[in-house]
This record gives sequence, structure tokens and C-alpha cells, in this order.
Amino acid sequence: MSQRRLNHRGLLLLSALLTLVLWQFPSGRLALYPFTLLATYAHEMGHGLTALLLGGRFHSLVLFPDGSGVARHAIAPGPASALVAAGGLVGPSVAGAALLVLGRKSGLARVVLFIVGVLMGLSVLLYVRGPFGQSFVGLASLALIVFSRFAPPAVALLGLQFLSVQLCLAVFKDLNYMFSPGGYVGGQLMRSDSAAIAEVLILPYWFWGAVTAAFSFTVLALGLRTALRPQPAPTSGRTAR
Repeated sequence: MSQRRLNHRGLLLLSALLTLVLWQFPSGRLALYPFTLLATYAHEMGHGLTALLLGGRFHSLVLFPDGSGVARHAIAPGPASALVAAGGLVGPSVAGAALLVLGRKSGLARVVLFIVGVLMGLSVLLYVRGPFGQSFVGLASLALIVFSRFAPPAVALLGLQFLSVQLCLAVFKDLNYMFSPGGYVGGQLMRSDSAAIAEVLILPYWFWGAVTAAFSFTVLALGLRTALRPQPAPTSGRTAR
């Protein structure tokens, strides 16, 4: 493995570790404020899109300045509601791992970043409500589109992989909330996603918190392994007739 690839891998792993640690402290969440909002956006989109996939409705997504958010959706009670709750926890991890794999080649990374930026812009038109959330997601969308256009291929690849890692870690933005029955969102006390799953699937909320955490770590590890795996060198030669 080349020294450049080793440095690349080390940088990504270090960013993942720092993000995971800093998010557990109020000052750390403030230092990572844009990524805190991005994690919340990805989490709430996971709820809403899962509801759509299961035949429900995705009404709106609201981000709050304190880094919290809420997705307003409609879904039939029962197992589907548990899946929608889980969608917010594991959906961003699956999306992040998919981006890691899709953007493995530097030439493709710019295209993937552009598509992500466009999709975020569409979400502003369709689902994001409120001036704060619309401003943040709109600016993030524009930043990704501009970055995809002007960043050198190697820098675009690193940027995409960094974004993918942040998505994979979105579930760990607030471990206390994930392993609790509820918390404050936008100033209101609300049930946690782990507790929502537990109400349908019987086992306690801390069990489902542990399951989603383990799943997200596994998805991140597999995505990084695939993205950073050395690609075989092209072979050349003559074919005998």
C-alpha cells in the first residue's frame, strides 16, 4: 500500500474518531455545528423517505438552530412505524456507505457530489420547511454543486469520502438520546427513536439503541474497506491467435 493511500486512510479514520468523540460534548457539537445540522438533516430525511417507501406520507422536515430536527410523516401503526423509526437511525449510514462505494474513483466522485447537491436542493423544494432549515440545506446544496465543479479530482474524492463518513456517523450525534426513552427536540419533550421501536418490537429501547449503533459501525467499516481497497493495476499484453 502506498504512503499516500496510508495517509488518506489515516485522515479519514481520524476525522471519524474526532467527530464521534466531539459530538458527545456540547462544546464539540458547537465546534462541528455544520456537520451536526447535516447529521440531523440526514436523520430526519431517513425517517421521511422510509415512510414514503412503506406507502406512507412525508409531509415536512424542520431543522432547529439547536441542532435538533423533526420529520412530520404519516404511516400506519404497527411494524411499519418501527421501520420508519429505524430509518432515521440507520438510513444515513446506508446512504453514506453507498456513497463511499459509488465514489471510489476520483473521476466519479465529482459526479456523485453534484448529484447529492442537486438532490438536497430538491429536498428544500419538496420537504424542508422553515427559514432556518431551508437556508442551511440550500447553502449546503449550493456548496456541494460548486465544489463538485471546481475541486480537483483527488480533492473531490477526499471530500466525498469525508461526507460519507459523516453520514455513517449521524446515528452517533447524540448517544445519550439514542440510549434513552426520549429527549427535547425544538424545546419539546419527544420519544426517542429507540423507544418508538421498542413499543412495537417489545425489547427495551437500549437494546435497539445498541443494535443500530453496531449496524452503523459495521456499515461504516465495510464502506471504508471497499472505498480504500487498492484497485488492481491494469494489465497489458498480446493475445495469441
